[in-house]
Amino acid sequence: MDLMLQPLRKYADFNGRARRSEYWLFALFVALVQMAAGILSWFVGGDLSRDAFATPASAVIALIYFGFCLYILIPSLAVSFRRLHDSGRTAWWLLLGLIPILGQLVLLIFMILDGTPGDNRYGASPKGPASPEAQPAT
Repeated sequence: MDLMLQPLRKYADFNGRARRSEYWLFALFVALVQMAAGILSWFVGGDLSRDAFATPASAVIALIYFGFCLYILIPSLAVSFRRLHDSGRTAWWLLLGLIPILGQLVLLIFMILDGTPGDNRYGASPKGPASPEAQPAT
């Protein structure tokens, strides 16, 4: 639960690195909130994707959901920046997401891959110091 909400504590921190678990647990948190809002809206007679303002209750849910989406926009970008930094990539790679299917697939792969071991130009490893086995022989 701590890692799931860590991007909210680092609200606009675009520097440093983020572990895969931080990124994916935050994505899970956002998906669960979206599902809950959709189900709740459906129960009160609306549909967030089509007629969110069909009933007064669904309009309230839609407005709360819209506020939530605005609230998590910056932390979502920040954790994505930090996740790319963990693999040694610049945040400009996020622009690949504008390319339908292929760009989004490449970004998905980047987010799944493990970060660089040890320090990189974006900071220390969020996993802590690299293990002796990972260090090159001197």
